[in-house]
Amino acid sequence: MKKEILDLAFKITKHIDNKLGEDTTILDISEISSICDYFIITSAQSARQVKAIADEIEDELKKQEIFIFHKEGYDSGRWILLDYGDIVVHIFHQEDREFYNIERIWKDAKAINL
Repeated sequence: MKKEILDLAFKITKHIDNKLGEDTTILDISEISSICDYFIITSAQSARQVKAIADEIEDELKKQEIFIFHKEGYDSGRWILLDYGDIVVHIFHQEDREFYNIERIWKDAKAINL
């Protein structure tokens, strides 16, 4: 099961790449939190691009009948969170990513090579 989840995480990063997401990271937080297994973190240069990345992920996963559980932050386009249960995707405007620096908060997580 964990392999399938990681495979889905890699598919999500490909959708992020399609919309030119920057500095994409996968963090394995399964050993340190019960929130989910993986965080995917990426950033974009504008609110419009942040929304485009979120739309791409949601649209492409819907085609595979993988549906989102929860979405936050879409209206502002500064930090969009997409909750897929075992995977939570954080799409930041570059400035907000630097400000919140969630990689530092989750520094004990294992980074997955892309």
